[in-house]
Amino acid sequence: MTTTTREAGASPDQNDDSAAPGGRWGRLLRGRRYGYVGLITAAAFFCLSLTPSLLPRTYLFQGLISGLLTAIGYGFGVLTVWLARHTVERPLPAATTMAWKILAAVAACAVAAFLFLGALWQREIHRLMGMESPPGVGYIVVLPIAAVTAVALIGLCRLVWRASRRLAALLGRWIPAATARVVAAIVVVVLLLGTLNGVVLDGLFTVADGSFRALNGETQPDVAAPADAMRSGGPASLISWESLGNQGRIFIAGGPDSGELRRFGGPDPREPIRVYAGLESAPTSRERAALAVRELQRTGAFQRRVLCVITTTGTGWVNAQAVDPLEYMYDGDTALVATQYSYLPSPISFLVDKDRAREAGRDLFDQVYGVWSRLPRDERPKLLVFGESLGSFGAEAAFSGPEDIRNRTDGMLLVGPPSRNQLWSEFSADRDRDSAEVLPVYENGVTVRFAATPADLARPRTRWDVPRVVYLQYPSDPITWWSPRLMVRRPGWLAEPRGSDVLPSMRWFPFVTFWQVSADMAFSNGVPAGHGHNFGAMPVAAWAAIAPPDGWTVERTAALTDIIAAYR
Repeated sequence: MTTTTREAGASPDQNDDSAAPGGRWGRLLRGRRYGYVGLITAAAFFCLSLTPSLLPRTYLFQGLISGLLTAIGYGFGVLTVWLARHTVERPLPAATTMAWKILAAVAACAVAAFLFLGALWQREIHRLMGMESPPGVGYIVVLPIAAVTAVALIGLCRLVWRASRRLAALLGRWIPAATARVVAAIVVVVLLLGTLNGVVLDGLFTVADGSFRALNGETQPDVAAPADAMRSGGPASLISWESLGNQGRIFIAGGPDSGELRRFGGPDPREPIRVYAGLESAPTSRERAALAVRELQRTGAFQRRVLCVITTTGTGWVNAQAVDPLEYMYDGDTALVATQYSYLPSPISFLVDKDRAREAGRDLFDQVYGVWSRLPRDERPKLLVFGESLGSFGAEAAFSGPEDIRNRTDGMLLVGPPSRNQLWSEFSADRDRDSAEVLPVYENGVTVRFAATPADLARPRTRWDVPRVVYLQYPSDPITWWSPRLMVRRPGWLAEPRGSDVLPSMRWFPFVTFWQVSADMAFSNGVPAGHGHNFGAMPVAAWAAIAPPDGWTVERTAALTDIIAAYR
């Protein structure tokens, strides 16, 4: 009777495979706290967490990810035993003392081997990306960090389970025990999710919102309002300097001046036009777009040789290395226009402001196109479109497909597209037979091309019509390859030969790879140019292929690449 009572009140991981722990040795290993099968899956997930992913990691971050995956692995083991206990009529066999000894020995050897291999893999991926390799001996700290993290997460889950059990016992006084357990579990889960969503997440978003709102109002020390009437926030501008936001002020104050353009070789350069409407410039996306168009008209932007419509990232950031090349290439006879739709970083903005990114990209392009399309064909500037990361997601929103892009633009450059981009996903899914997902060929490259290096822009060696669309994407960019489907499905880019900057030893494992790539996203910009989400001066070659000015040469591309690569 005593044993039955103890088993009925035990948590699933305390009693997941036997009533007795398998002798004194088993009690020592198990500590009367952890289940045998759960520890097997926990050890397996820990080892798999050390396998290579897309980007290098610090010891601390590797330890945290390994701890998270260890806890998830333990949970899978506990769930497996719980399901078996409730579907198999006969009692499950107990883990013997010998079984615990074997588990201890095998787990110790496996953990030691994978820690050693993990250190080797980290050195390989650091070297692959031209980074200094960390000392291998330090990798041992991953184990204690992972252990503490896993124990904390498992302990938290146990608290939730115990709350459910106690609520079930209370409800069991009035309703059948089986019903009470189901109701209690539902109530606890709903309360937990409600607390996370309504208290924790809302609190975090509130803190983030306040912090980034304050940052949006700041101005960098080396940034000052323009004296040039050709820029928003300057003399006679329809948009105030204060309303531009932090990133808008950086964009307006940036770019090459006439002296830099002249040194590059422009015989008689013009002052480039830059227009930006911040969140405080107008209350809605459509009104900001309309204000930006009026500002373009005020500055004479529709009489320039090039007009580029930019969809910003979450904070309103515009990558200088991606847009400055146009001003160099066309001797400043250009106009760049962008609007802000959020002041939150792209990962947060993607969760809460994704629709705003789509709306901003569509509103700005449609209103610019509305004025541009009414101009005589021989008096129009080249109409180009640019977006990076979440900005590429918004920039795509203005178009229904490649035919629409050909009809309404003179070229488009999209950099580091997230996997949720609709057009990018369609082009990748419908890629030509035998082309790789990591670098697809779509419709024989007649309009849309994908590139990781300048040489890729000439692939395939077939006719490339104008207008041209280029997607820049790196095999090691987690922003592009992350997807919830990684949890349960091996992606095409891991079913084919690995990309040039991804270790051949990277493999897909259910759930594990998802969390590895999720962790990679946190450091996607912290790697050298040419890897991860850092595209450096690569846009120079892309613009030279999309919309080169008359007389442009390969030598000029190389010279401009050197200038842009020197940006800090």
